[in-house]
Amino acid sequence: DMIVQSIRAVGEPKTDLIFTVALDDVVLARDVLAELQKTVGIEAVNIDEKMAKVSIIGAGMLGQPGVAAQMFDILSQEGINIEIISTSEISISCLVAEDRVKDAVRVIHNGLLLDQRG
Repeated sequence: DMIVQSIRAVGEPKTDLIFTVALDDVVLARDVLAELQKTVGIEAVNIDEKMAKVSIIGAGMLGQPGVAAQMFDILSQEGINIEIISTSEISISCLVAEDRVKDAVRVIHNGLLLDQRG
């Protein structure tokens, strides 16, 4: 449900495609990617089963500039590294180490308090 594409411009340009699948689908994804690697010319496939996604979602973020910066700062202060970021108009999702996801949820919840009315 999360897809991020980037292009590396050092040397010969290469496109990286990063996406998430449910842990239950990792074996199927690995098999499909192995077949694609043979036919499409995929250089490398890396699968990391030790990642987790933490997101903030809500239409109220549209009227609150700086929410992403607040979220990133909160995670940084807790020493939680963000591996990948994906955003839309009403959501911000970050991939973090699986063993830090509970900490991430706790500090984001305590630090943002998006549902409070002023």
